[in-house]
Amino acid sequence: MSGNVLLNGKKRRLDYGVVAYVTQEDILLGTLSVRETISYSANLRLPATMTKEEINDIVEGTIMEMGLQDCADRLIGNWHLRGISGGEKKRLSIALEILTRPCLLFLDEPTSGLDSASAYFVAQTLRNIAHDGKTVISSIHQPSSEVFALFDDLFLLSGGQTIYFGAAEKAVEFFAKAGFPCPSRRNPSDHFLRCINSDFDTVTTTMMASRRIHEQKSLAPPLVDISTAAIKAILIEKYRWSEYATTARARIKEISNIEVDDSDESKSKSQAKWWKQLSTLTHRSFLNMSRDVGYYWIRITIYVALSLCVGTIFYEVGSSYRAIFARGACGAFISGFMTFMSIGGFPSFIEEMKVFYKERLNGYYGIAVYILSNFLSSFPFVAMMSISTGTITYYMVKFGPEFSHFLYICLDLITCIAVVESSMMIIAALVPNFLMGLIIGAGYIGVMMMTSGFFRQIPDLPKFFWRYPISYINYGAWALQGAYKNDMIGMEFDPLVPGGPKLKGETILTSMLGMRIDYSKWWDLAVVTVILILLRVLFFLVLKFKERATPFIHSIYAKQTLQRIKKRPSFRKAPSFPSKRHQSLHPLSFQEGLNSPVN
Repeated sequence: MSGNVLLNGKKRRLDYGVVAYVTQEDILLGTLSVRETISYSANLRLPATMTKEEINDIVEGTIMEMGLQDCADRLIGNWHLRGISGGEKKRLSIALEILTRPCLLFLDEPTSGLDSASAYFVAQTLRNIAHDGKTVISSIHQPSSEVFALFDDLFLLSGGQTIYFGAAEKAVEFFAKAGFPCPSRRNPSDHFLRCINSDFDTVTTTMMASRRIHEQKSLAPPLVDISTAAIKAILIEKYRWSEYATTARARIKEISNIEVDDSDESKSKSQAKWWKQLSTLTHRSFLNMSRDVGYYWIRITIYVALSLCVGTIFYEVGSSYRAIFARGACGAFISGFMTFMSIGGFPSFIEEMKVFYKERLNGYYGIAVYILSNFLSSFPFVAMMSISTGTITYYMVKFGPEFSHFLYICLDLITCIAVVESSMMIIAALVPNFLMGLIIGAGYIGVMMMTSGFFRQIPDLPKFFWRYPISYINYGAWALQGAYKNDMIGMEFDPLVPGGPKLKGETILTSMLGMRIDYSKWWDLAVVTVILILLRVLFFLVLKFKERATPFIHSIYAKQTLQRIKKRPSFRKAPSFPSKRHQSLHPLSFQEGLNSPVN
């Protein structure tokens, strides 16, 4: 799809607050209740000048308007929580977008997947919004006759060409005048789609050719050869010179001459202050993480279980010569494999990114606010995982005796886990696919572990690429180096040959592990923190680039698609047969060679 966006005949940006868009898929946080979802959305977008009572009144009014009173305090539902029905989810999606009372409301097939009663209620609600002075534009999927009767205007498109644009109730009359009347017991919308959908012309022709000759003669009338593409061409030509097209052009010209005050555009932007958006997003994200079992709680349980395993395997490892390698392996497992498990949160990242894209599309908040709120809301859980792991391993393995050693272990784990989660968020933004994201994430962490200095010492790594620059931008290399310094500096180990001099930890670090000790372990921790900050900045740049580049990529794809479409016979603008001024009236079922029960 390509073209220009004109508002009242003028090329303008459709700013946030003026236009709202309800996607076909209901993208919601399943751990929140209906009332909480609407309340958070209101606090994110409504003006900061409004009081809490005024916002609550708007929330309650929207709940009543959309008929969500009975399910207002029920959770929406996800993979482990039973929630509301599909119709209630669709009404909730609409409720979120009408909070700010936008002038234009777009909906992508709002009745898809709903039963007839739910579809009718949703359509009736949209009709009430439209009659309240708003413009509601919706694509519709196979509407029932009752739902179709609720629409004021109808716009039929096929292959990018206008078939009809005018009052919905006049469409049947237009098709009848064009030579294709709607049978008395057929849904008008079904009749219109059968007239203009030429995707199955080839299938229909093949089926007709396979029939026996005597069946064709007995069932098919003389006009059986007319194809849907030909019917569509007739309708396009009829509409072009019809009174409906003339009325539409006159109305468009009239609207184009209306002067619009651009001073109101500023109010179209999100009016909540950034600090209010930050606090609201942080609170919502924290609530979602705390209620979603798979986000952190399962991972915390696994971390505690693995920490107990590490503690029992390396229990009071001591300071013998063999303990040197045991301590090295223990430190590598904690800073490497324990942080590797953070990729387990990738599925939750994917779901959260879907909500972000949908809300960003409608201008709920900025990218920087989202990234900062995500970090703040996840920090307590990351700290909980790190402190529990650090506490168990520190006291069972018997690392350094001072409190600073314990503090360093916890801080090192916090930064490492936060780095891995930031990396997975970047991957989720670039590869929004569950399986591919896990594979890429596991590969990335695997490369970081190989070049961290445990499997092969950093001085022995090939200088090109692996040592410069990978080992220097590898959070694992700095984290492991700091962990080794924290554990071994100040310790003395038994020699290989009994009776020899004690081996100092500093000597082991430089000669056996290839670590530099000319700077403090806190510098290693500072480098990991800098990497964390840079990854969050990179996450911001990735989201910003996608936001700017996506329209350009879509335009290139649209041009390629249009070139392919033009080669299809069903999308030819000119009729494939000589046009006739007068066409006799005949039922549409004749084109299929079948006697329709509604004929």
